[in-house]
Amino acid sequence: MKKISLSLILLLCCLAAFAQDDLFGVDSSKKSHSGFIINANLTGDLPLADMAKRYGKDFRVGFSFTYKLKSNWVFGTSCDFLAGNMIKEDSFMINIKDKYSGPFNGKVVQMLNVEGYRTGVPVYERGYLIGLQLGKIINFNHNTPDNGLFLMTTAGFIQHKITIFNKEKDVAQLRGDFMKGYDRLTNGWFVEQYVGYAYFANNALLNFNFGVDVMLGFTQGRRDYLWDVMRTDTKSRNDFLIGVRGGWMIPIFRRKSEDISF
Repeated sequence: MKKISLSLILLLCCLAAFAQDDLFGVDSSKKSHSGFIINANLTGDLPLADMAKRYGKDFRVGFSFTYKLKSNWVFGTSCDFLAGNMIKEDSFMINIKDKYSGPFNGKVVQMLNVEGYRTGVPVYERGYLIGLQLGKIINFNHNTPDNGLFLMTTAGFIQHKITIFNKEKDVAQLRGDFMKGYDRLTNGWFVEQYVGYAYFANNALLNFNFGVDVMLGFTQGRRDYLWDVMRTDTKSRNDFLIGVRGGWMIPIFRRKSEDISF
């Protein structure tokens, strides 16, 4: 008798749940979410074209703030900081560096300071990219509607230069505005395409994207005169980066009743 009573109670509960969905139009199927996404990412880049003539391998650390629609379209803004420690231009500082010691692995340029002693001046690649983003997550599994192939296009502004770290300010040629004649300041517009996979966990803790990133910058040198090569630096450039990108996402989604499980 107890078993029959328990079975009837379970059956009534199931019927009540079904009737509630049927009467009030509640769809029990899983649907994609909408809301804001904060994404922190890291990219390892291989420079090509004009970028490869000046720099070695570099990396980018950045973040984006986007909004995802229920249709899985994503739009927002992004900012990446560009960094590297390999300068490849042979002509860089050729007029002031110590020809007997030369550069050390492209990271430190040896030269004479104001007291006549040999000193090492570290040089780095530094820059940033700011852009607007538009993309879409293409879903292939209805059970995980927020996950899938992630396509994102970014367009915006890029700037990079050679940062010369003359901490002691003991090299006369690198003081004040003289530094600008060596730093190769370059900027312009860029377009970027990301192809990867986006994953959002049901517990909202493990959320990531991983894929390949290609950036093409239409840039130009911005210095009127370079001291080391004795010419202007205003030519148009094609700055090309191809890299592998991984990102950790923090979704701020509006939770639905079907997301809650016991």
